[in-house]
Amino acid sequence: MAPPPTLARREREILDILYRRGRATAAEVMEELGSDRSYSTVRAQLRVLEQKGHVRHQVDGTRYVYLPAVPRHAARRSALRHMVETFFDGSREQVVAALLGDAASLSDEELDRIAQLVDKAREEGR
Repeated sequence: MAPPPTLARREREILDILYRRGRATAAEVMEELGSDRSYSTVRAQLRVLEQKGHVRHQVDGTRYVYLPAVPRHAARRSALRHMVETFFDGSREQVVAALLGDAASLSDEELDRIAQLVDKAREEGR
């Protein structure tokens, strides 16, 4: 089960780095974030992410190496579920309508794939 999507923007940035890299030390995360955060701030944010269940660590000599605690697809589903509940009152239809409201930016191939996904959902629902 994915942890609840209770992430601040800066926590999401750190988690994104860990998903992209697969694993990283606090110093490596800090390097990717840029100079706006101190090492101690990054370490504190990694500890908070670990307490929330989003991150885990392994000890490598004197260093902690941080890894995502759940697969990216599970975190993605959890975040999407939270977004649907928060911004669309739980309505998947409203989400799709919002996405298709900008249909001019979708290619014919993308629209065809979306139509195939809808067809597949109908078949699986029966």
